[in-house]
Amino acid sequence: MIEQIRTRRAVYPTQYNLEEITKAELNTILEAANWAPTHRRTEPWRFKVFYGESRIELGEFLARKYKETSENYSAFKHMKILEKAERSGCVMAICMQRDPAGSVPEWEEIAATAMAVQNMWLTAHSMKIGTYWSSPAYKEFLGEHVSLSEGERCLGFFYMGKYDGQLPPGERKTPIEEKTNWI
Repeated sequence: MIEQIRTRRAVYPTQYNLEEITKAELNTILEAANWAPTHRRTEPWRFKVFYGESRIELGEFLARKYKETSENYSAFKHMKILEKAERSGCVMAICMQRDPAGSVPEWEEIAATAMAVQNMWLTAHSMKIGTYWSSPAYKEFLGEHVSLSEGERCLGFFYMGKYDGQLPPGERKTPIEEKTNWI
């Protein structure tokens, strides 16, 4: 497990080889997400899976929202938004469903959702499926494209694709000893 953690990297759509990700592979990755820790068992993670043509439609929607809402619109960035969806084997909207009873603080539900994503990321990495989490400002408009439940919100998009070759080695700016105080 530690080797998977150490070698996991963000892998971007420009690195994807366009080989299909199967629904069985996606189900394995989603099952890993479902085993994330969750306070009071609220299980707040929700995923909208854009696969096949729907990922292209998502890219078109996101590019349009970017164009409509950006103060510094760039045609190049608009094109990159479209290309990310096209090159990905799958795009998942990472959503969080707030516990209606408010039994736990919102930050704990966001943290649980992030842990579910980490489970997906590590599982995908072990399957040689590259991923990265993008959280652009226009994620706030996802409810205009797909239905969101009351209290559900989008935290970002998880782009996924198979890749060839090796990933670069990782590095940390400082060792863990500089970030730890033993009491």
